[in-house]
Amino acid sequence: MTQTSTARTDSPSAAHADAIARFLGDRAPRRDALLPLLHALQAEFGHIDEAMIAPVAAALNLSRADVHGVVTFYHDFRRTPAGRHVIRLCRAESCQARGGAAIERHATGRLGLGMGETSADGRVTIEPVYCLGLCASGPNALVDGRPVSRLDAAKIERIATEWLA
Repeated sequence: MTQTSTARTDSPSAAHADAIARFLGDRAPRRDALLPLLHALQAEFGHIDEAMIAPVAAALNLSRADVHGVVTFYHDFRRTPAGRHVIRLCRAESCQARGGAAIERHATGRLGLGMGETSADGRVTIEPVYCLGLCASGPNALVDGRPVSRLDAAKIERIATEWLA
């Protein structure tokens, strides 16, 4: 009995395998495809969960430890889904010298989250980032992927009010 593509994607691992196959296409599996493949999977699924490690390793002829090591080494790979809205606060020295720690305290307090946490309702995630390259105009953040410079308490209030409404 042959399964259809729709039936196979009911299981997360089948969906992962389908996404890996689409990414690789007719190309031979190569070690240097690991990072682009992980980025593609994260773009499609929102995170790289444990169930993805084995199929990625098998597809690229790598060990699960190799894939796990890459996923855990690079902080841009999420292990769990992010909230619908993500604020990434810069913790680099320049932003810290311009009041970044106070902004972080205000943001975490206003959102009711610690750094690296997602709200229980899945609405908001707050994360650290270690340089956005906007050092002359800090403190800075990425708000839903959009850079926000000269971050202050009023800007945090506007963001929080919009997201928590």
